[in-house]
Amino acid sequence: MTDSPPDKNGRLLLNKPRWSQDTFSGRAKHFFTITNPLNLLATNEQLTSAKILVDKYKLGIEPPGTTAEQVWSAKYLYDSAYHPDTGEKQLLIGRMSAQVPMNMTITGAMMTFYRTTPAVIFWQWLNQSFNAIVNYTNRSGDAPISTSMLMQAYVSATGAALGVGLGLKMMVKRFPPIVGRFVPFAAVAAANCVNIPLMRQRELMHGIPVFDENGNRLGESKIAAQNAVQMTVVSRIIMALPGMTIPPFIMNYLESRTFMKRMPWLASPVQIGLVGVILCFATPMCCAIFPQISSLTINDLELPLQESIAKNWKGVDKVYFNKGL
Repeated sequence: MTDSPPDKNGRLLLNKPRWSQDTFSGRAKHFFTITNPLNLLATNEQLTSAKILVDKYKLGIEPPGTTAEQVWSAKYLYDSAYHPDTGEKQLLIGRMSAQVPMNMTITGAMMTFYRTTPAVIFWQWLNQSFNAIVNYTNRSGDAPISTSMLMQAYVSATGAALGVGLGLKMMVKRFPPIVGRFVPFAAVAAANCVNIPLMRQRELMHGIPVFDENGNRLGESKIAAQNAVQMTVVSRIIMALPGMTIPPFIMNYLESRTFMKRMPWLASPVQIGLVGVILCFATPMCCAIFPQISSLTINDLELPLQESIAKNWKGVDKVYFNKGL
């Protein structure tokens, strides 16, 4: 996968990812850099320096001798820590680079300690608390979300996760033990269907910004917001799928082995490690399922916005929007 071509003056196009986003492989390569857990080790000084270099390069006033590789490295750090719409520095644990270490710990623990009711309640609550932070941090658009909306989304998603988790836990008692290992995934999937739409309900009610291919803001679209939220829900569920469905089979086999019976304390670190390895690949590849900057034709938008664009922006037949993560 080659780099995106520069502009007619030979300048890097930093308003776009390094690799073409028209293909899955290009999007995957982009998200492997964004979700790299090593980005979390960057200091505030390094992040600030990266932002300054990116901002200066866009203005054409970068320090003499700056190489393309230095600019792209700064862009990776910038993209991993700053919101694409607001430009604000994101909460550390809400960044996509925190997805692997945080999810491997929480998911591994959910799948290890799923047999007792207190354990189900604690780990589902912790998981939804983390998800709420991630969904808020990676929301689409630049409009603020109220505290009441945040609390409504958080309480509803936690309730959904606990309801599904505890309900299925009771139902699977008469099934083979392997079935119980999949209860956490069902609870997480159900919670994502509740948490993400509620956390981003302001987008659904008021719309998200849509732009032309040159980055000109054309207005706000509720239809674009609906598409953005739907794509995010699907990718999040698929993202959780491999890490929460493959390890149960492996652990079911390992726990029947003599060495694991002699050292039962190994179950938790082994399961967390398995989830971590899988998430290192699943996270960026599932983020890449849909283009980060997605598009709709003018005819797919609400009628008033169609008319506004036709009146004020001649020749525009497609709009673009950030779907969020």
